[in-house]
Amino acid sequence: MTWQEIQGHDQVVEQFRQALRRGRLASTFLFVGPPGIGKHTFALKLAQALLCEKSPADDLEPCGQCPACQQVAARTHPDLILITKPVDKSFIPVELLIGDREHRMREGLCHDIALKPYCGGRRIAVIDDADFLNQEGANCMLKTLEEPPPKSVIILVGSSEQKQLPTIRSRSQVVRFRPLPPETIAQLLVSKGLVDDPPTAARLAAMSEGSMRRALELADEALDEFRVALLAHLSEPQADSVEFAKSVVPFVEQAGKEAPPRRARMQQMFGMAADFYRQLMRSLAGLPIEGDQALVRAVQDAYAVWPGDQEAAAACLERCLEAQWQVQANANQATLIDCWLDDLAAIARSGRPLGVA
Repeated sequence: MTWQEIQGHDQVVEQFRQALRRGRLASTFLFVGPPGIGKHTFALKLAQALLCEKSPADDLEPCGQCPACQQVAARTHPDLILITKPVDKSFIPVELLIGDREHRMREGLCHDIALKPYCGGRRIAVIDDADFLNQEGANCMLKTLEEPPPKSVIILVGSSEQKQLPTIRSRSQVVRFRPLPPETIAQLLVSKGLVDDPPTAARLAAMSEGSMRRALELADEALDEFRVALLAHLSEPQADSVEFAKSVVPFVEQAGKEAPPRRARMQQMFGMAADFYRQLMRSLAGLPIEGDQALVRAVQDAYAVWPGDQEAAAACLERCLEAQWQVQANANQATLIDCWLDDLAAIARSGRPLGVA
């Protein structure tokens, strides 16, 4: 089934529909789930349903034709507030939340959400990239979350509860979104004209981990070719990390001259490595490997020569996740790549986490 052309989240739709019919819609929601599965799209469609001028909000079926629906679709509705982390920033600037120094609490989300609705029955704010709310930003929102303005709805969109500060997590109703089924990913890739043939769509869907974003990333031939080389490197405990780094840096630089696309490519690379170590942990635990042929083959090769146990593989996974965080913190690109590969190589050679004798 689909809801307003959004596939895979019917359970969440029913959850909101029941809350509306009971008059128990919360004021703050935290949408969590892997990137690229439709959380942001769902948030905008929910806003459209709540602001629609023709269909009752309880039905959760926006008409899509009235001025309000069209304004939400165009991101121009006066009662819709959208906050996104700028591409050149590591965190959501507090100015977007409470205004700049000259206009503190006279601009920004906390001010705007408290205003009386202009033409809809509610004021709705959608905060994308909630993973990038730092302590200062979370503290700025504290009073708004503790005492939400009447007729307001705030939706924060993030990847997991663990990445949210306690200030945010404890004051939000968590809504969990599941990864999309592979068959849904494959269908969407073909129906939207993003992939030419079903076999390719099925292959990308199998590697996507339920994420349309990841499937599209993997459709990039250069990225797919690099992934195969990366998996081959990781599957060899005695591989030369210094030599491999010489191919990694140019690959990252090919993303563009600006820092944001280069950081995005590094995130992709670290994510690929993290997938490898997750599956290696499964294999070491006697569980079946999940993934496409290239990933399965690489994990099987690594399993045959892996000198350690699950703890060592978990240490490598943790190092990949740490590297992703370091990218967000604007670590030096070349230094981060070298240190990351060296640490993985050291763990693979010894079969033990770093610092363990």
